Amino acid sequence: MDESRELGTRDIQSIDAVSGSSGRERPISPDTVLSAVADEHRRATLEALDNASEKTLEYDVLVDRVADRVQDEDAKRESDEHRQRVRIALHHTHLPKLDEARIIDYEAKTGHVQFVGGELERELLALVESYDVHE
Repeated sequence: MDESRELGTRDIQSIDAVSGSSGRERPISPDTVLSAVADEHRRATLEALDNASEKTLEYDVLVDRVADRVQDEDAKRESDEHRQRVRIALHHTHLPKLDEARIIDYEAKTGHVQFVGGELERELLALVESYDVHE
């Protein structure tokens, strides 16, 4: 039984080593990364950060970029209302989840959001992005 636990730990560590994210305190599991890219808002967030210079954006700029990419369920809704919904969802749900997974660094007080993920996250994002449907 101990052998299987060690094997599982080594597998995660080797994936982390491949991802180029050696600055993390502990390895990130593939399940955590897959969960992070499972939501359209989080994919839009990671894409915006990955495309930004220095992989950093101010919170308000990030909200605008994510709101532009994520389709509103109700096309009749005003764009200000859509942006407000995105702002709330990012602050309360998506950014904390990405921060907890150690893929971003989110400082709510300063409004700075920075991508700190590795190559694994970028590769998964690129793979998943090719299947996103934008109308």
